[in-house]
Amino acid sequence: MTWLSIIPPFVAVAVVLWRREVILALFLAILSSELLLSLQGSAPFTPMAVFLSVDRITAVFASEGNTQVLTFSLLIGALLALLRYSGGVAAFVDLLISKGMTNNKRQAGLLSFGVGIVLFIESNLSILTAGILSRGLFDRFAMSRERLAYIIDSTSAPVCILLMFNAWGAFVLGLLSAYDFENPLAIVIGSIPYNFYAWIALALVLYTIVTDRLHGPLAHFEAAAKQKHTPQETHSATRARYMIVPLTVLTAGIFGFMYVTGGGELTKGNGSLSILYATVTAITVIYLMLIGQQRHTHGSLVKVSFTGMSELLPLVCIVLLSIALGNSLKELGTGIFIAGIATDSLPAWLIVPMLFLCGALMSFSTGTSWGTFAILIPIGVPIIELMALPPAFVLSAILGGGIFGDHCSPISDTTAVSSIAAGCDILDHVKTQLPYALFGGGLTFIAYVVSSLLIL
Repeated sequence: MTWLSIIPPFVAVAVVLWRREVILALFLAILSSELLLSLQGSAPFTPMAVFLSVDRITAVFASEGNTQVLTFSLLIGALLALLRYSGGVAAFVDLLISKGMTNNKRQAGLLSFGVGIVLFIESNLSILTAGILSRGLFDRFAMSRERLAYIIDSTSAPVCILLMFNAWGAFVLGLLSAYDFENPLAIVIGSIPYNFYAWIALALVLYTIVTDRLHGPLAHFEAAAKQKHTPQETHSATRARYMIVPLTVLTAGIFGFMYVTGGGELTKGNGSLSILYATVTAITVIYLMLIGQQRHTHGSLVKVSFTGMSELLPLVCIVLLSIALGNSLKELGTGIFIAGIATDSLPAWLIVPMLFLCGALMSFSTGTSWGTFAILIPIGVPIIELMALPPAFVLSAILGGGIFGDHCSPISDTTAVSSIAAGCDILDHVKTQLPYALFGGGLTFIAYVVSSLLIL
């Protein structure tokens, strides 16, 4: 392949940086790739070649695995909406408070951290719940809102990418499903130990909580923090079981269905199908629990469910377009061409660290870690195949880089949500979190260099 094959990913990156619209960037990248394939003779070139892009997108549904992932990604939105609607989330966090876990700064911080761990199912749910819950606690102990924003932001995404039985895991599985890996789920799980940035980010959060030592601008905000009297938002709590039971069913169902579909071997189970089945089961459980209250109608629950699905529709579109782009770039040979350049210009031990940095720069510039995954994984997979690199090791660098850049970015959606949930200025949050993120990113880069020297 010639240098023309790098035009589609270049278009994707350029449009994302220019317009900050991942969906538009992915579609234009697919369009340019299909036009290049037409010019190469693998498809008839006509002025209407744009419809080849539509064919490429619809062809994604020819794969059962792809369809299962896309369906799950929609249904998880319905589940999250029903959980919020039930009042179970609010009741659950009230239950934590009633256990006397918030008598000092350390306990207040650990509670926020713990909520982020427990609500690993979705990053924004984790951020909003932990933020709203902890505002009054942080005010009581004269802890700055910027500190709260740092804790919930630097906990949510790392936890979601490590405990990947959620939409994050489904998204990554969807991206890998476009390639001929024997067991994509095993690759996703295998990336967890190598995701150095996620582990380091969580360790830094725990360090600030346990030792009560802060550094950089965050220390200045903490020193200047005064007792605030902003009332905590009210919520309609019901029973904690409306959250505990469905999430237990979801988590246990994933493992159970993987065991069944794997013929008694967990690691051989069908990951996308298991997650889909478990999600449907959890939705059924929460639906029956709410109907049993006799305060909700079937129509109201259906409306709530579709509202939740609509909230995740843009992410589902990203999954769909990214799979289509991966298929198109695979046929075009873009990854092979880029991998060839990498093998000529970089030693093997630098490829994984550089993928981490590329992911960080892209995520920082675009404000989206998921969009970064969608663009970088189709480039990283051919490098894996050409250079025989460990797939889980390479994947971990891409995932970690996306989160690192997201933590540093002032245009990230999680940055904005964290600021809103904690009740602080978004630029103050970026300024106070940045030193911790940069320190963690630097340690991660070194860790990948050392690991590459030992592994490769």
